[in-house]
Amino acid sequence: MHKFVDLCIVDAVTTQTDAVYRVERKKFLEKQLCYTPIPYSEIFMKEKSVTLISGIAGIGKTWLLRKCLLDWSNDLIWKNVKLVFYFECRRLNQYQNISNINELLNFFYKDIINDFSISNHPALFIIDGLDEFKYLNELISHSSSYNYPIVNALTEIQKYKYVIAGRVYAIDQYQSISTEHSDKLTIQIMGFNENGINNYIENNVLEERKVVVKATLKESPIAKAMSSVPFYLSSMCKIISDSKNVDKNSFLTMTDLYANIFLYFLQKHIIKSNELIYQIMENDSNKKYVLNICKIAYQLFVENKVIFSKEDIKTFINDFDESKDNFFGFIERIETNLGYYYQFAHLTIMEFCVSVYAYNCLSSEEIIADKRLMSCLSMICGLTNESQNSLLKFLVNLNPSKHFSEESLDCLLKLSRQSHDKKNYHFETYYVNLFIECFYESQSSLTDEIKLIVDEREWKISINNGKTSYETSCENYFVNHYIKSGRKLSRLRVDKNILSDEEKNLIIQCSTNVRNVDFFCPIKLEGLKPKDKIEKLFINISRYLITKKDFEENFLPWINLCEQKNFLLLHDDIDFIEEICEWIRCSNVKWLWIKYREKYIHNLDELKNFITPKNKHKTRKKCLIF
Repeated sequence: MHKFVDLCIVDAVTTQTDAVYRVERKKFLEKQLCYTPIPYSEIFMKEKSVTLISGIAGIGKTWLLRKCLLDWSNDLIWKNVKLVFYFECRRLNQYQNISNINELLNFFYKDIINDFSISNHPALFIIDGLDEFKYLNELISHSSSYNYPIVNALTEIQKYKYVIAGRVYAIDQYQSISTEHSDKLTIQIMGFNENGINNYIENNVLEERKVVVKATLKESPIAKAMSSVPFYLSSMCKIISDSKNVDKNSFLTMTDLYANIFLYFLQKHIIKSNELIYQIMENDSNKKYVLNICKIAYQLFVENKVIFSKEDIKTFINDFDESKDNFFGFIERIETNLGYYYQFAHLTIMEFCVSVYAYNCLSSEEIIADKRLMSCLSMICGLTNESQNSLLKFLVNLNPSKHFSEESLDCLLKLSRQSHDKKNYHFETYYVNLFIECFYESQSSLTDEIKLIVDEREWKISINNGKTSYETSCENYFVNHYIKSGRKLSRLRVDKNILSDEEKNLIIQCSTNVRNVDFFCPIKLEGLKPKDKIEKLFINISRYLITKKDFEENFLPWINLCEQKNFLLLHDDIDFIEEICEWIRCSNVKWLWIKYREKYIHNLDELKNFITPKNKHKTRKKCLIF
């Protein structure tokens, strides 16, 4: 009980419907921005008929279920439940001919429930790993007859109290059939909070390496964002602890993070060698091994298979020998009455392998043409990073006859332009954001070729509550290169007043060369002193009652730089309207529009009349105090 680190649990009613596992990471990062944790006790002290638990791979679903089993056995939760039966879907896959609950229990729990009926006892069923259930589609389909009896057994569980855990896409699909119970609870696990991360480090990292681990997680935005996921945190702690020298760029990009985990896994769990990574990857047989693993992952990915057979593997690895275990480690072999079936030890590893194979064996045209690979594109581009301080260089020369090019970046912006022409602005935004992510992951510079691509469109930066820290890191990198090349951003839009360091840096960078600026809330940003002229300024703070000092510090520098158009929407209760008008009158603005207490000022003459002494008594109003 002392080993369990508290996980953040949230209401998952708003979980993305029909999400597929390939976009889980993006949705997880988005949801990290805003959630209200629900205490463990509040969830499990109250006995619900149905509890559905979702979460991305490695987030701690199985550990949470084990915690529940432990607490129930100590009479801390589910006090009215006399029997709890725990099943793993990866094991249920082995027994597809079991057709009902009693058969299931007599097989797995025959020593406990011999000769008794489950219906006579208050019981609860726990099903772990729904996404790994081989016959999930049949379970969801509502078919009256099932080809595999085990599907009927899982359907019968719905007559009892039950808890089911799985990846987000599987739980979303399952919700459509779990309608018999009105008191259903759907929750999502968000991993560790800051205290949980610190507790994990304190309990699992050697004392002399704790400072290095914490410093690395603090300095790397990627490591910091992903450290709430137990799988990533434990992997990073092991990598950092085992390394004599950890380069600060080890986790610079998401691709770096995955590559470090993949190669550490290869070194420690497959080859089991004390050789350094560069020595391991100098060996041609190890290169072939890695490419074969990645080929298996790719073929299964495009066929949307998580579980596969020996025959599946042999279709793409001719010399696969079931009697040898050289693939096992990355791949697990599960023995059943019908023979063996296989699955990747962790789907996170599988998804990275797909990107490595695509980079080494497919052309840019093939990658862009296959929509299923679009979610891997940023990581595929990430493998083009030529930094000599990155382990990526050991994964990009597995197939010397093939070289991936940056033409994919060109294709992305062409797709964006096509979406714009078809007025499909959702996809246009998607492709532009994906381009920025790919540019960051590849750690590219604005080459002459990329400049031609970039100059085909205007570039806007928006800072709001819906943007993840990872997306902000990507934009910071792009804007830095874009502005340093002498280019001017089209627009900066700020609709967030509590800013991270990354967001503050992004605003400061954008302010050095931008045409149009929009503010939808007051911001506090020390050191922000924009210098270049802007064409249009739009300030809408009608919902915010701010002081004269705050206005002067945060908005006056922008007003002084605006040469063309100035839009200003003010709160009715501000008491320094004359000062604002005087500031604007002294600026270089040629056109203005101000709204204040339902009064509109459209030009400089109206502004001049508005601030004359005869009107002062009309505009003065004491600030309301609540």
